[in-house]
Amino acid sequence: MGMRHAPWLDMLRRDIRDGLKSMRRTPVLTALALATLALGVGATTAMFSVVDAVLLRPLPYAQPERLVVLLHDGDKPTSAANVLDWQQQTRSFASLGAAEYWTPNLAGIDRPEKIVGLRVTDEIVPLLGVPPLLGRTFSPTASREVVLAYTLWQQRFGGSPAVLGREVRLDGQPFTIVGVMPRGFQFAPFWATRAQVWARLDLRERSANRDAASLRVFARLRDGVTLGQARADVAAVTARLEREFPGTNRNVTVTPLDEKVVGDVRVALLILFGAVACVLLIACANIAHLLLARGTARQRELAIRAALGARRGRLIRQLLTESLLLALGGGAAGLAVADWALAFVVSVAPADIPRLQTAGLDPRVLLFTLVVSTATGVLFGVLPAWHGSSIVLTDALNDSARGTTGGARRRRLREALIVSEFALALVLLAGAGLMVRSFAALQAVDPGFNPSHVLSMIVSVSGAPEAQPTHRLAFYDRVLDRVRALPGVGSASAINHLPLAGDRWGLPFVIEGRPQPRPGERPSAVFRAVFPGYFETMQIPLVRGRAIDAGDGPAAAPVVIVNEFFARRYWPGEDPVGKRLSIDPDDPEAWLTVVGVARNTARSSWAEPDAEELYLPFPQTRMYLERDSSPFTYMTLVIRTSSDPAALAPSVRTAIAGLAPDVAVAEIQPMEAVVASATARPRFTLVLLVSFAALAVALAAAGIYGVMNYAVVQRAQEIGIRLTLGATPGRVRRQMIGEALRVSALGALVGIAALVPLAGSMSTLLYGVRPSDPLTLTTVAVLLMAVALLATYVPARRATRIDPMVAIRGS
Repeated sequence: MGMRHAPWLDMLRRDIRDGLKSMRRTPVLTALALATLALGVGATTAMFSVVDAVLLRPLPYAQPERLVVLLHDGDKPTSAANVLDWQQQTRSFASLGAAEYWTPNLAGIDRPEKIVGLRVTDEIVPLLGVPPLLGRTFSPTASREVVLAYTLWQQRFGGSPAVLGREVRLDGQPFTIVGVMPRGFQFAPFWATRAQVWARLDLRERSANRDAASLRVFARLRDGVTLGQARADVAAVTARLEREFPGTNRNVTVTPLDEKVVGDVRVALLILFGAVACVLLIACANIAHLLLARGTARQRELAIRAALGARRGRLIRQLLTESLLLALGGGAAGLAVADWALAFVVSVAPADIPRLQTAGLDPRVLLFTLVVSTATGVLFGVLPAWHGSSIVLTDALNDSARGTTGGARRRRLREALIVSEFALALVLLAGAGLMVRSFAALQAVDPGFNPSHVLSMIVSVSGAPEAQPTHRLAFYDRVLDRVRALPGVGSASAINHLPLAGDRWGLPFVIEGRPQPRPGERPSAVFRAVFPGYFETMQIPLVRGRAIDAGDGPAAAPVVIVNEFFARRYWPGEDPVGKRLSIDPDDPEAWLTVVGVARNTARSSWAEPDAEELYLPFPQTRMYLERDSSPFTYMTLVIRTSSDPAALAPSVRTAIAGLAPDVAVAEIQPMEAVVASATARPRFTLVLLVSFAALAVALAAAGIYGVMNYAVVQRAQEIGIRLTLGATPGRVRRQMIGEALRVSALGALVGIAALVPLAGSMSTLLYGVRPSDPLTLTTVAVLLMAVALLATYVPARRATRIDPMVAIRGS
C-alpha cells in the first residue's frame, strides 16, 4: 500500500521543492503576497473567533437546545403567581423556574461593596445541568443560602475551599455559603450582569400579588416535545389564565434560549463577518493579479516545459502548489495578525456582547484558518494556473514580440479582477459610510441634559440601618448636604435611575376626568424619583411651570413633573400645569398635580423613541410605594463640579463613609462616560466596519496600482513607439488613466447593484439614515473613483517619461 502511494509523495515533494524555489526567485512578489494574505486571513480569523464564540458555539449547559425562555408581553418581567401557574398547568416542560436581578450589598469583608447577583428558584441550577465546582446548590428547606461565582470566590475569599459553611451578610441579612460555581459560568441571558452570587428565591412568598412583576422564566423541554408543541401548550394555558386574571397573561411566547442570549447582536456580527470576508476576497484578487503578472513573466519557461512533454495537468498542479504554499505561509503569518486583531475587537466591544471574552485562537479557530488558507490558495491560484498552463510556445513568442501584457485574455482577466475588487470595496465603503452617518445622527440627538462636568455614583443603603424606610429620606438628605459642602461642587441631587443608564421603572397611571381603562390596559410611564436640585444639576430645561423644590415634602400636596412627550400626548393644545393624574385612583391621596413640564431626555438608549416620563419628589414617593420595602434602597447621586468630575470622586466617597460606613458606593463615573456607553454597540460596529472598509480600499488601490505599474513595464515598447510617432505624453497619460477609470467605474456600478439587495440587512443597525441613502452611495462612489485616479496617476506619469529609443530597443 505504501509503495503504491510513493510516486505521489515524490511528485508532491518535487512540487513543493519547485514551488519554494520559484518563491525565492521572486522575493518581492512573495513578500507582497504573504503580507496581503496575512492581513486578509488574520482579520477573517479574528472575526470568525468572535462569531464562533458568540453565535456558533452551543450554550455551556446540558442539552442547551432543549432550553427555552418564556417572554411575557414582549420582554417584560412576570409575577411569581404566573410562574406557579405555568409550573402547575403546562405539560411540555421537564422543569420550569425563574430568576431575577439582585444588587445586594456585601458586608463583613473589608468595606461594603454593592455586587450583582441573581435570585433563582430551586429549579434553575438543575435545569441548566451545570454542577457546582465546590459544595452544592440550594436546599429546599433553607432560605438563606448562597452560591458564589468563581471570580468572587477568588477575589474576596482567596479561592479557599474553607469558604463552604462560612457566613456572609447580604443586604444586612446572614447567608451561608454552600457552593462555588465553575470558572466562567454565567446564566444566560444575564451575561452582561456577570452575576457574582446566586441566592434562593421562594415563589410562594410572593404569590399573593400578581402585579409584582420582576421575574424572568426559563424552562427545559420534555424529551420528545417540540418547540411548536410547547408554544401551543403555553398559549392554551395563558389564554385560560388571561380570562381568569385579565391583563396578567398577555402575549406569552416561548423562545429558544440561545436566540434570547444572542438577541440583536447577531445581525451586527454577521454583517461584520461578511465585511471581513469581502476584505479577504479583495486580498485574493490582489494576489491573483500578482500571480498573473508572474505567469506572464514565466511564459517562456512554461512554454518550453510544455514543449518538452509536460502535460497541462502537471503544469496546473505545479502552479496550484505554489499558490497553496503562498496561502499556507500567509495563513501562518495571519495568526499573528489575528491575535492582535482579536485583542483590538475585544477592547472596543461593549460589555453586553455575550461570551465575547471566551473568543480566542482555539483549535476550532485554527482549523478554520487552515481551511480558509487552503481555500484562498485555490481561489486566487486557479485562474492564473489555468491561464498559465494554456500557453504554448508560439503564443509565448508572439506575445513577447508584441510586448503586450500577456495577451487579450489576461488583460480581460485582470480587468475582471479590478472590477470585482472595486465592487467589493464599494459595498464595504457604503456600509461604513451609512454607519458613519447613522452614528453622527445619534451623536446629534439632544439627550435633554448637559453631561459635562457631572459626576454620578450609586449609593446603596441595602442592609445598613439607613435602609429603614423611615430613615432613607433623612440619610439621603444628609449625604446631599455633605456633598454640596465639598469644594468644587456647584450643585448636587439624586435620582432613582439615571437616563441612558439602562435601567428604569414603569408606573401605571390614569388621567383625571378620562374614562377608566380596563384591567391590565392602564398606560404606564417611565418613573423617576428625584430630589430637589435635580433639574438644575443635570441642566434639564423646564418648558413650563416650576421644578421640584424643598417645599415638596411628605406633608405637602403631591406633585409631579411630566416631560414634553407626556404633555403633548395627553393634553395636546392645553396647558398641562394644574392637571391631575393618579397611579392609584382608589386612593384619594395618590392624585398628583402637574407643576411643570421638562424637556424629553434619552432613556435607556439613544435610538429609543420618546416615551412618557413622570418625575416625583422623593419625599412624597413613600406614601404610595412604601408597601414594597425594596424601592430606593439605592439612589444615584449626580454632582455638578467646577473641574474634572473624576477628581472629586475620592472626596465624595470619604464624605459618605464618614456618615455611614456600612453604605456601599458603586459605579462612580462621569456622566459623559454614561452617555458614551449608551452608544457602545453602534460605536463598536462603526469602528470595525470603517476599519475593514479602509483596508479594502487600500487593497483595491494597491491592486490597480500594481496592474498599471506592471502594464507600464510590459507596454514599454508600445508606448515608446507611440511617443516616437508623435503621440504627446499627455495623450498617452490620459489614455492609460481613462482605461483604469473605465474599469473602476464599472466596478463601482457593479458594487452599487450588489448593494441594493444587501442594504436592507443593515436597516436594524441604522439610525436617522436609510440603507439606500443616495448621498452616501454617491459620496463613496466618487471617493473610490478618486482613489482609482490617484493609484493610476503615478504609473501613467512614469510611462510618459520612457525614453522612446531605449524602449524600442527593449533595453
